[in-house]
Amino acid sequence: MSFTLIRFCKIVALPVVASSALSLVSFPLLSQPATGRGAPDPLHVGVIVGSEGKGMYPGAGIPEDNTPIFSARDGDTPKGIEPLSVDIFNTADFYLDTDSWMDPRYYRCNSPVGLEQIWGAYEVPLIGDNPPETAAWGYCDRDYPRQEIVSPYPFRTAAAHFRGLMEQAVSAGGPTNYSQANLPDWNGRYQRGRQKTDTWFHGAILQIPTYLSLLTPDYQRRFVQQMYHYTGSSAPQWPGSYCWPEGFMRRLAQYGGATVNIVMTPDLILDMRNAAKTLITQIHIGREFNQSGVVPRLGPDVPEWLGETIGFWDGEALITWTSNVQGWMSHGAFEYSNKFQSIEIYTAVKNSAGVQTGLKHEVILYDEEAFVDPLRIVHRLEKLSALNEAEPFRIMECVPAIFPENGQASPKVPGTRLDYIMPDIPGRPWADIWERFHEEGLQRPPEEDYFSFE
Repeated sequence: MSFTLIRFCKIVALPVVASSALSLVSFPLLSQPATGRGAPDPLHVGVIVGSEGKGMYPGAGIPEDNTPIFSARDGDTPKGIEPLSVDIFNTADFYLDTDSWMDPRYYRCNSPVGLEQIWGAYEVPLIGDNPPETAAWGYCDRDYPRQEIVSPYPFRTAAAHFRGLMEQAVSAGGPTNYSQANLPDWNGRYQRGRQKTDTWFHGAILQIPTYLSLLTPDYQRRFVQQMYHYTGSSAPQWPGSYCWPEGFMRRLAQYGGATVNIVMTPDLILDMRNAAKTLITQIHIGREFNQSGVVPRLGPDVPEWLGETIGFWDGEALITWTSNVQGWMSHGAFEYSNKFQSIEIYTAVKNSAGVQTGLKHEVILYDEEAFVDPLRIVHRLEKLSALNEAEPFRIMECVPAIFPENGQASPKVPGTRLDYIMPDIPGRPWADIWERFHEEGLQRPPEEDYFSFE
């Protein structure tokens, strides 16, 4: 049979089907959109691709009325879909299946987090009693438009984007210089949206081939490798499990960085978030990068896990540029290289009375090694309280209690002795574990260097 994806988009009239209804939400736009900011917000959809054992529920635990989301399970195939004879669940070597990687059926139409959770990572497994034959399917007729993910702005590098925004500010008489007395009062505790449909980066609303279309060939292989080890080997390697660094992108993930403290001075602004560890972005206002090294930086020519960030004000918009980031991964999401950089725009969200109720946080991602095009994520941060009205912000320390043993994440109790291979932390340690313990006999492309971001 022929196989055609039906994609959600703004211009196509979709049939009225309750399970596929779209929910459109947008943030206030600037009255006069700037060249490098103010584009319309990405399309917001109301359903996920699946499969998902906990349905739409985003928290810990299993609600009493839990309704899993899937199109077929326990060995069944969705109506009208012809399965592939070889897919990521039953393949003998995923490296040899490149002709199938861009077919959603290769992943049984699961989203990235659909595969991440299928063995029960989120407490409700959908792998079935006789895997791989019984692994659940997502919905093959659901996807998210690629054009809603890539940046709508004309810039190909973060440097050019930052320069363009600065030129725009200068032409309007800026950049704006604030004292502590007249600095916009954004100090406070915020909650970032954690619903599975909030952004594409949460990994629940798009098919895996759409995700792969964002990545260069090497990083496509890395992503499929990650997806395979969620499914075929059931050996996920999540950095937070081992108290490894969380990395820059963890601050934007669904299950990391959702509680935010913003602390402001005219010279330095702190964006503080928690995951397995505390993630602090230090925004240095008015400083310039040293551009004599491999990438722009403030300090020594050594990558930082959260990078280094400079910024300026254009009226009430805070513009930032982050560079000198250590290449890493956020589980369920893409890997990125040491060339990764971001442009971020924070703007106030106000109610009808002019009172600030939150922040719109627009993030444009640049990585010439990992991405085919610059990417964009838009979040809304709801203001919960003033800084001194909430419980103290917890500075998280991660104490290792899980260790990789024979290629599996294994909990250990105090006093346990174990053989431990010291990981090469900057060199894709998750892939080292996969290749050492779970890829014997697989035909990995010999030209690939999976132990370096260079």
